[in-house]
Amino acid sequence: MHIALASDHAGFQLKEVLKVALTEWGYQVNDLGAHNPDPTDDYPDFALLVCRAVTAGECERGIIVCGTGIGSSIAANKVRGIRAALCHDTYSAQKSRCHNDANVLCLGGRVIGTELAKSIVCIWLETEFSGAERHHRRLAKIQAIEERC
Repeated sequence: MHIALASDHAGFQLKEVLKVALTEWGYQVNDLGAHNPDPTDDYPDFALLVCRAVTAGECERGIIVCGTGIGSSIAANKVRGIRAALCHDTYSAQKSRCHNDANVLCLGGRVIGTELAKSIVCIWLETEFSGAERHHRRLAKIQAIEERC
């Protein structure tokens, strides 16, 4: 599986840890930046890069790390076809995939530690969408909102 991975300056250190872990786990990682902890790197720019890679089909899923994960999740969810989930625990990560078919994971580099982040990412990547009718119905409603607004 190809994973688009990016961060702003606040998420840079965690992104680097995740890049190593993802590679060790056998995933192909497209590191879209930031490539250093420059404080002028802004999360919307990197969120857009990840979302474009996912919606273009270059990567199956994306991971964005900023300070809290909030800004990147707001920015990512502005992109049509993106279902970004901000997760700071493994339960939310699992449900974001199983119920919501999230294709982008947002994490807060200043909120969670590296071991928890790796656990969240691992569960998020290993969990499949359930495919249950009720979840398809709800995702169709989300898509309808995207098309109307």
